[in-house]
Amino acid sequence: MAGTPDVRPVGDLPNEIGKTAARELSLNGITSLEQVARHSRDELLAIHGVGPKAIRILDGALAAERLGYKDS
Repeated sequence: MAGTPDVRPVGDLPNEIGKTAARELSLNGITSLEQVARHSRDELLAIHGVGPKAIRILDGALAAERLGYKDS
């Protein structure tokens, strides 16, 4: 979307998830890995702009912080 500001960094979310995923997570009130961990993968994938690549990156970031998804 042209003209949409790049909202990164968002909290402690990894920049590698991309600006669309970061923006959409933020718009859904998710700005930290702790907040990501309160959701299931399927819930996150249902957010427009959050795809498999973002989930793979979040997988690694959560594991590094010894966190997991709600359904883990």
